[in-house]
Amino acid sequence: MPLKKILSYLIFLVCIPLVIAFGMAVFGDRQYAFAAAAVAVLSCIPFFISFEKGENNTTRLVIIAVMVALSVIGRIVFYYVPGFKPVTAMVVITAIYFGAEAGFMTGALTALISNFFFGQGMWTPFQMLAWGLIGFAAGLLTRKLINSKLLLCTYGAVSGIAYSLLLDLFGVIWADTYFNLSRYIAMVVSSAPFTILYAVSNVIFLLVLQKPLGKKLERVKDKYGI
Repeated sequence: MPLKKILSYLIFLVCIPLVIAFGMAVFGDRQYAFAAAAVAVLSCIPFFISFEKGENNTTRLVIIAVMVALSVIGRIVFYYVPGFKPVTAMVVITAIYFGAEAGFMTGALTALISNFFFGQGMWTPFQMLAWGLIGFAAGLLTRKLINSKLLLCTYGAVSGIAYSLLLDLFGVIWADTYFNLSRYIAMVVSSAPFTILYAVSNVIFLLVLQKPLGKKLERVKDKYGI
């Protein structure tokens, strides 16, 4: 495996979770900005490591910035429909057309930027990690997800469930400072309607957005040789 890929995996799967754990252990909910800023910086590093000199990489960065903006706007537009958000769909689409690194960065930055509207807190780094990992995994499964609507929809549904489970885990640790299984089960059960709605919304948005956005992204990639 190329060294760049190994570094990317280490940052996404080891460094970022450790930074979030360190932030919770040392600062608690007082200085969540440290963990959020650190996750934002770390999520961008693998993407820039994969950069090579050339105009096409600048274009690639601009396109991903646009995808982040669209994802943020989409989350805000559906503010009054809790759990029904296009964020996961936008993150997955970005990942399958521009790679795992771009997917993680899109997910992490969407959480950070949109929370200036929804409200920042110690949950922000966890949201950044959750959406980032969804994008990262989608980038690794690019060929399978592009070639199969069934797998794409399945991934969207599973991503919605995984996102909710991870955020419930954070809620338990934040409340008890340790993993309380009984509280975790209670939170999972109580949030089940939200989880189901979010999983369904992921499938709907992927079915609606993947084809038109995918065509435009492919056209841009062909035009600029990305």
